[in-house]
Amino acid sequence: MRRAIQLAARGLGHTSPNPVVGCVVLDAAGNVAGEGWHQRAGGPHAEVDALREAGERARGGTAFVTLEPCNHTGRTGPCAQALIEAGVARVYYAVPDPNPAATGGSTTLAAAGVEVEGGLLADEAAAGNEAWLTAVLRRRPFVLWKYAATLDGRIAAADGTSRWITSAESRADVHRLRAQADAVIVGSGTARADDPHLGARVAGLTDTEVSQPLRVVIDTGAAVVKPGARVLDGTAPTLIAVAEDADTGHLDGLAPIVRLPRSAGGTGVHLPALLAALYERDVRSVLLEGGPTLAGAFLAAHAVDKVVGYLAPVLLGAGPAALGDAGIATIDQALRLEVTDTVRLGPDLRITATPARHTLPPLNEEN
Repeated sequence: MRRAIQLAARGLGHTSPNPVVGCVVLDAAGNVAGEGWHQRAGGPHAEVDALREAGERARGGTAFVTLEPCNHTGRTGPCAQALIEAGVARVYYAVPDPNPAATGGSTTLAAAGVEVEGGLLADEAAAGNEAWLTAVLRRRPFVLWKYAATLDGRIAAADGTSRWITSAESRADVHRLRAQADAVIVGSGTARADDPHLGARVAGLTDTEVSQPLRVVIDTGAAVVKPGARVLDGTAPTLIAVAEDADTGHLDGLAPIVRLPRSAGGTGVHLPALLAALYERDVRSVLLEGGPTLAGAFLAAHAVDKVVGYLAPVLLGAGPAALGDAGIATIDQALRLEVTDTVRLGPDLRITATPARHTLPPLNEEN
């Protein structure tokens, strides 16, 4: 199963709106007969890929799958039926399928006489599929907030200079996150100050091998994105999110536009509406790269599922902080995080954390 989880990770950034899934098939003697993973939406599922490699050796064998085999016909056939037809005797899966349209594969397998057991390495498999699982359960994209800062929490110096706070190793890692995300979001402040490109470049891969995210700019008043902006260069798709009442005549033909209600304060767009619009566009994972104001707004809307911070061994003492107003007035309201990973990247430290379950507030649809 651990090998199946490794195989599933190869599909990150390529399978949306489907999950990443890996499968290993053993023959009747317990030897590896076939391996597979879901490589792209619309392509063969992991089980079919592994069974194709295993051929007749799958008969009487065992399949290990990171997600409960699907039980429905979409762009491809049901994997539960494919396993039955291949003569597999046992199926171990990690995570039950929460999608109402696809669940029930384990019941179908058991009814056909296949020995089935779920829950094997469930936590590890769920972590690898966290974006898709969150999107299915919450009906909105999974949101990862990434920031880079000094040890004293500054993202730029007092004069606004910020290039480069973190190392080349950290910046390369951010491109990896972009390539794995369905969309990258920045706000008007970042668009105005940095004119970001937001495309992904991954060492060792050609441009055609890298999955480019949808570049989303929240330009509430349609006053920042202008012809010639790097985000409009055509190397990756772009979406401009504006308020319903914004004048967008100057943006005609430059990029698709989504009109959204304004937030309660009127200074931004309604973030739950933005996430809903992205979900309807098959976006299941979002990398939030905006500045402190946008990050604070997402946190205030209870719409951050993971935080990745790149901390450089640098002190500035002044300058903008990584996080703006998030609606937290007292220490009792602080959003507590659980650190899940720490990695050295060159001189920097990358810290990954998720909101502690016992401190998660209910979803706030009004922010």
